[in-house]
Amino acid sequence: MEINRICVLYFSPTGGTEKIARIVAGAMGQRLGLEPEYIPFTTPQQRQERHFGPADLLVMASPVYAGRLPNKLMPEYKEKLLGEGTPAVPLCVFGNRSCDEALRELALLLEGNGFRLAGGAAFPGRHAFSDRVGEGRPDGEDRRQLEEFAQRLADKLAQDPLPPLDFDRSEIGPYYTPLKTDGTPAKFLKARPLTHWDKCCRCGVCARSCPMGSIDPETMDAVGLCIKCQACVRKCTRRAKFFQDPDFLSHVTMLEEHYTRRAEATLWL
Repeated sequence: MEINRICVLYFSPTGGTEKIARIVAGAMGQRLGLEPEYIPFTTPQQRQERHFGPADLLVMASPVYAGRLPNKLMPEYKEKLLGEGTPAVPLCVFGNRSCDEALRELALLLEGNGFRLAGGAAFPGRHAFSDRVGEGRPDGEDRRQLEEFAQRLADKLAQDPLPPLDFDRSEIGPYYTPLKTDGTPAKFLKARPLTHWDKCCRCGVCARSCPMGSIDPETMDAVGLCIKCQACVRKCTRRAKFFQDPDFLSHVTMLEEHYTRRAEATLWL
């Protein structure tokens, strides 16, 4: 089939999802002789309605939150990403625990919005909550696997008509319940980042990075909905942002105790 443009759209608060999307799209672009167009969909200002035609290829990359797509982003994914028989590749990036239902959820969403699935994948990355969970991912072996997957996808896209993708289209299961170290549910829905004011230089990078627009750019306080993406914590140049909610911290410890093993990718072709 004819592909004239590779469009890489990503929601990536801390950069891990974008990194993996760029590796895949770069390898596909080399194979297809096209330079990918990168479209951030992370901050409120970037989340505009996007239409894609039949000669476009959409690589749609999303992080996994609690085994599903980020629930606060789902309405915008559904309303603003529109295809017209457009071939698409759903990519999910999970923090070394499990992709659970996220890849199927993204695939079904894209199909429902007018896209034709060429393939899909869920790749492990460093967890946003802890450097010890998925430390160093994606590494050299991951990059080899990512590039090989992309090249095989590019070869599949050269077929006309594009072969249909077979995957489980049954009802999506529930979100994963975060656990504390004692195995009970970790309830940190209302947790928000706090600030070490002796470290804060009021540069505003936390406010500019927040995908929900929930940090006041004048006071640097978290005043709105927090999805625990860790963008403010990871991008603060002074390490001034932090979480101290007990259930959140216990969940992080649980992840570090049980999910430092090397998780494997899921590949659909």
